[in-house]
Amino acid sequence: MKKTAQKTGNADRPLAHLGGLSAGQFLRRYWQKKPLLVRQAFPGFAEPLTKREVLELARREDAESRLIAHSIGGWTLQHGPLARRDFSAMKHTRWTVLVQDTQHFSNEAHDVLAHFNFIPHARVDDLMVSYAVPGAGVGPHFDSYDVFLLQGTGSRRWQISAQKDLSLKRGVPLKILAHFKAEQEFVLESGDMLYLPPGFAHNGIAETECLTWSIGFRAPSQQELSAALLDYLRDEIELDGQYRDPGLSPARFPGEIDAAMRQRVAKLLKKIQEATRGAAHQQRCLGCHLTEPKPHIFFDPPEPILSNRAFRRAASGQGVVLDLKTRFLFADDLFFMNGSEFPVGAADAELFRHLANTRRLSADVVADSAGETFHATLYHAYGDGFLQVA
Repeated sequence: MKKTAQKTGNADRPLAHLGGLSAGQFLRRYWQKKPLLVRQAFPGFAEPLTKREVLELARREDAESRLIAHSIGGWTLQHGPLARRDFSAMKHTRWTVLVQDTQHFSNEAHDVLAHFNFIPHARVDDLMVSYAVPGAGVGPHFDSYDVFLLQGTGSRRWQISAQKDLSLKRGVPLKILAHFKAEQEFVLESGDMLYLPPGFAHNGIAETECLTWSIGFRAPSQQELSAALLDYLRDEIELDGQYRDPGLSPARFPGEIDAAMRQRVAKLLKKIQEATRGAAHQQRCLGCHLTEPKPHIFFDPPEPILSNRAFRRAASGQGVVLDLKTRFLFADDLFFMNGSEFPVGAADAELFRHLANTRRLSADVVADSAGETFHATLYHAYGDGFLQVA
């Protein structure tokens, strides 16, 4: 018997990592409104990666990393992949290493993100980690997105401000505020967490050698979404009209684009305007855009690859999980995986909604699903490297 997707979480249940607030209370009172400091949001917090693993990750080509240093000479910024010599050259500076998307490399990092499932996966960007030596930071700045700052090893002092002046310093490789005036100050110890809404100025300074974990949420700009829609329409729509001008009058000024030609072109382009207003096109564009992998992310087919029959047997015995890098979302009966529409049969839609919500299907669920299209769809995702046997 097929098992249907279940909603994750309970909007009215108090959550320790939100200071005893329920998800609904937090979203109503704080989300995109004001900061929230939670002492011991995660008591005994077990970090997804150690300092050594973070620095090793910063050296990998498939990880996005940055090395930021501050000394008498000013600020420097170096993009990864980094090398050991880059770290050893930092002896007389205050330096920080940032690594994005740690959830692509660690199941434990994904488990941290799961604590924030009361926010749609479509809004989640990544779990970034910052390693800093004492006195280091990235300067006072603001983010255009919501962020939870979860303290790991060591301690970090945070200064925050609701200031309206968000002008930036010129001539530095980072977006550092030109006039930062701290209004509140907290020292976060391991397990403490600070939520900041978009546009809230903040400055973090390592009190000791420390690791800080940032749960960031993407907030696409209107320009970004508009460009994505235009790119989508260019690839997806076909317009069969063609410019015609029977009854053309002799040109008075050969170099002029005259009013009659402009009117004819406007009539042709009206079909594009109609297409951009279509809800179906917008929905498909949004799904593809929100699941599009970042430029440095690639998927490799499994080696050796199981046959269809062997995969089905293994999946029925062990279950399946999405690859750590996979983004999988749905909108009504449409499904999107890693930048493309993902065809799912109507009979299997509930199962794939469950996969999108929880990122896994148990062995029982897979074994109970006898439909050939269901198993063929799973196998197709497995062959692309998007999904694995658990």
